Amino acid sequence: QVQLQESGPGLVKPSQTLSLTCTVSGGSITTSYYTWSWIRQPPGKGLEWMGAIAYDGSTYYSPSLKSRTSISRDTSKNQFSLRLSSVTPDDTAVYYCRRGPIAEFWGQGTQVTVSS
Repeated sequence: QVQLQESGPGLVKPSQTLSLTCTVSGGSITTSYYTWSWIRQPPGKGLEWMGAIAYDGSTYYSPSLKSRTSISRDTSKNQFSLRLSSVTPDDTAVYYCRRGPIAEFWGQGTQVTVSS
């Protein structure tokens, strides 16, 4: 059974960089042909796909967030990470990591609040 767990600060100040890590157990992030995504849900809004890193290390980003987003991985720790720069209160959301595109598994999500 694959399990994903998000971790990182729950509170970030405006203009700073949000950093989250997803730790994966029960499966390798280098296994073909899975992609590992970051998705968020602002309060009262729908899910927003932010970007992904594929099994081969290729990265993909939402056009609306591409200029502020970076996704990387540490294969030795079986983790992948999200960095979102220049955050504003609009970036307040529950952030999820997910394995896809088939046999989806989701992390439980972590609340991140952007506030001074």
